[in-house]
Amino acid sequence: MSPQEGFVSTNGVRLQYLDWGGPGRALIFIHGMMDNPHAFADLAPAFADRFRVISYARRGHGASDVRGPYDSETLTEDMKGLMDALGIQRADLVGWSMGGNELTGMANRYPERVRSLIYFDGAYDTSDPDFAKLLAAVPAEMFATPPEALVSFAAYRDYMGAEHYRGVADKGRLDSYLRETVVVHPDGHLEARMSKELTAELYAALGTDKPRDYTRIRCPVLAFFPESQVDTRNPALLELENQYMRPFREKSMAQLRREMPQVEIIVVPGTHQCFFMTSRERVAREMLRFLK
Repeated sequence: MSPQEGFVSTNGVRLQYLDWGGPGRALIFIHGMMDNPHAFADLAPAFADRFRVISYARRGHGASDVRGPYDSETLTEDMKGLMDALGIQRADLVGWSMGGNELTGMANRYPERVRSLIYFDGAYDTSDPDFAKLLAAVPAEMFATPPEALVSFAAYRDYMGAEHYRGVADKGRLDSYLRETVVVHPDGHLEARMSKELTAELYAALGTDKPRDYTRIRCPVLAFFPESQVDTRNPALLELENQYMRPFREKSMAQLRREMPQVEIIVVPGTHQCFFMTSRERVAREMLRFLK
C-alpha cells in the first residue's frame, strides 16, 4: 500500500508528508533523528482501514527544508502547523526516538489537539546528564557505514540488513525507508543524505532542551521500549548496553510511571533501531487495542 506524498508550508519551512488515507480520526507518525517518514512504511498500512494515517519529515530530514533551528519548541510548532495545514484538529500521535520530543511538547502546549500519545522508544529526557554520558560513551564509528557498503544500493541494503535489521526476515520491507537515507549518484555509488554538519546541529539542539515534564499530560499514553538499545551479541555493544543504555532506559521508565500514572509501558523484542519492524505484528496489535 503506497502513500501519497505532499508538502505543507508552516513556521517558515516546507515539510514533506506521506498520507495513507483512511476513513477515521488522524494518526500521525513522526520519525527519529537522521531518519525519514518512510520508516513507518511497513507499519502504517495496518491502521489505514480505520484511521487517516500521516507520517511526516521534520525540518532537516527527508524532503523537508533543511533550515534551523532544531530545538524542541520549534519542532513542536512545526507539528502543530502541519496539523493546521492539513485541517486536523485533534490526533493520536506516535513518536519514534527524537520524535518523542514533539509528542511531549504537543501534549504540554496544545493538549486540546492531542487524543493520545504513543512513544516508540522516545520517552527520554535528553537534558538529563546521564543522557549526555550515554552519548559520550558511544564510539563514533558505531554507526559509520563502510565504503564497500556504499558501492550500490544492493550492497547498502545487505549491509544494513545484517548490521541493524537482522531480525527483519524480508529485507525488501526496508527498501523505501533505506532509499531515503542515501543519495544515489549517476555511477551508482551512494552517500549519506544527511551531512555531518547537520547531524552535529541536531545533537547540539538536543542539549538545549528543557527537562521533560510529564506531570501535566492527562491524555492516555502508551510507551514502547525495546529489550535493548543495540545488538548485544556484540561484546563491545553488550558492555555499552549494560553500563549506560539499560540503566538510562530503566530510569526513564521509572520517571514515566512516577509522573504519569495513566501510562502503559510495553517492552518488546528487538533493538532501538528496529523493534517496531521485527515485532511489527505485536506492536500493531497493541496499538490498535490502545487506540480503541
